[in-house]
Order: sequence, then structure tokens, then C-alpha cells
Amino acid sequence: MIDFKVNVVEFDHFKMEAGLPTFVLSPKQWAEKTGAVGIISKSGRYGGTYAHRDIAFEFGAAISPTFKLYLIKEYQRFKAIESNQYNLEWDVKRLLSKANYHIQTDAVQNHIIPEKNYVKDKEWLLYAEEADLLNVALFNCTAKDWRELNPKQANKDLNIRDFASINELAVLSNLESFNADLIKKGIDKSERFLQLREMAVYQLEILDKKDAMKAMKKLADDVYIEQQNKLNK
Repeated sequence: MIDFKVNVVEFDHFKMEAGLPTFVLSPKQWAEKTGAVGIISKSGRYGGTYAHRDIAFEFGAAISPTFKLYLIKEYQRFKAIESNQYNLEWDVKRLLSKANYHIQTDAVQNHIIPEKNYVKDKEWLLYAEEADLLNVALFNCTAKDWRELNPKQANKDLNIRDFASINELAVLSNLESFNADLIKKGIDKSERFLQLREMAVYQLEILDKKDAMKAMKKLADDVYIEQQNKLNK
């Protein structure tokens, strides 16, 4: 920000004469007489008048309604981008959780399926069981429970993780990697669940306290923008 303090005596003089047919005031006179900063005026070949952007924006808005409209629109656009950072972060966390899911399925394929001796067309049950282990640890319900409670979303091929918060997705990614390590170590499922549940509660509590916005459930694409607008009012 710049200091807009001026010589009050000179300013009052200009104010009284403003509007008279003989009144003329150049930017250079204004700066020299009032001691104002933010405007520089130089004569000569490489001269010109330069102003701080705050002054330039105000001047442009005063003489051009079109410029003022552009200024307002740009401000609104940047505020929308600023709010939409949460949606972008949600997308990144969702992709990360999907990537880490493959780490978990790899552990299931190499360490659980051989021991269970499942036939090929039944292997998906083990993958689903491990996914639900994390669902219950983090969301307190299985994928089937969620589908039964949300039939409209389920019919659109959406699942419980598509409506998780940013913080939940961050924890989910950690749980998937941790579960894969536990599987490789041969830890029993019941013991794994206890450790995963403890980890989920602990991490989610920390993240939710740090950033309440990221604890919001993503019910729609504009959920974070709407909430941010409410906080700004």
C-alpha cells in the first residue's frame, strides 16, 4: 500500500477552485503542491505521468464505466479461483487415494490371495473386503451400507469416497499405504482394523482442527465456493 497523505492547505485551495473555467491542474502540479505520493510526472523525451496501480485503477474506473465493469469482473473471477482451490485440492487428493488403492490391491494379490487360494472369479471379494475395511475405519460404514442409504448417487456410479472431504481423502491415502504394509507383514485383519481405526481417528482429528473448510463433505462441485462466500460475508 502507498501513503496517500497530502498537504491539506494546498488541497483545500484546489478544492475551492475546482469547477472554475480558469482552473487547471496537472499531475505534476498536484504532486509538487500537495506533496502527494503515488504519482510521478516527468517532462522531456522520456517523460510521462506514472501512477501507483491503486490510483490508476481508481482513475480508470472514474472515467470509464467499461473499465470499471472489467475491473469488477476480474475481481470476481480471481475470488472464484481463490475459492476453487479447495475443489482442485479435492481432485488431487482423490487421484492420490486411487493411486494408493493400487498399492493396497497389489499387497492383497501377493500376500492374501495365495494364502486364501481363491478361484479367479472370486478374487474381487478380497479386494472389496479390504476396501470396506478402510471404509469402516474411516467412514464408519461399508460401501454397501452407503449405497443403500444413497440410491440416487449409487445409480450414477458414485460411491462414498466421491463425497468425502479433503481431509478424509488425505487420511484415506495414508490408510491405504499403511494397510498394504500391514498385509505384507502378515497382520491379522481384526488387528489391522484396530490399528487403521486408531490411525484414522487420530489423523482426521488433527487435520479437521487445522482447517475446518477441508473437513466439509463434498456434496457438489461448488460446495467450497459457497461456504467460502458465507465466511466472507
